[in-house]
Amino acid sequence: MSQPITSPAAPVPADPSSTAASQATPARGSLGSLLGKVPVAVKNASTTQKLVGGTLLALGLALLARRQKSLPSAQAATLDELLYFVNDRIEGYQRAVDESEDAQLRGYYKQLVSQSRQFATDLNGYLTREGGEREEATTLKGKLYRAWMDAKAAVTGRDEKTILGSNIYGEEWALKAYEQALADQTLTGPLRQAVARQYALSQKTYAQLQRLAAKQA
Repeated sequence: MSQPITSPAAPVPADPSSTAASQATPARGSLGSLLGKVPVAVKNASTTQKLVGGTLLALGLALLARRQKSLPSAQAATLDELLYFVNDRIEGYQRAVDESEDAQLRGYYKQLVSQSRQFATDLNGYLTREGGEREEATTLKGKLYRAWMDAKAAVTGRDEKTILGSNIYGEEWALKAYEQALADQTLTGPLRQAVARQYALSQKTYAQLQRLAAKQA
């Protein structure tokens, strides 16, 4: 499990000027760099797991190269990249629903799946209004991490504590994506407010998952 974010309640960066919002060249800064990162869990895997992970990484990088596309504005580029992490969030919590045997936790994970789908619907609505196409893909990191967890679970099994740990890890990445999307200084007006609201809800989810994990200790 990765180390928790030290300050999940960091202030939201200020709204940029309308000049920045009108830039036509998509910004590919720190948020874009998150898309190609390899999960720490995969880096710390055994030699055999790394060989499997290397194959997955090669395939993932090929997919990442093919997905590069031209977007009509900097706001559209930021939204498109953020949606990869929101879609990861959907996949992660749906997997938790499928794997958990705790009725109360499964109910909570179902709520988070619904919340994440609403996040994606809202962001895709803004993206299409910006002239982009709906984004339903997930990140390379997410693909690698889920494949690695499947391989690990086949050997060691998976209990509620492990599922919670995976969810905390995934929510940390979602928080990083929201923070960097807001820091990119490309989002303005109602769109920025919508992303900030989703970020605040993600912070609450992260805190709740940590509380639930503490009970499992």
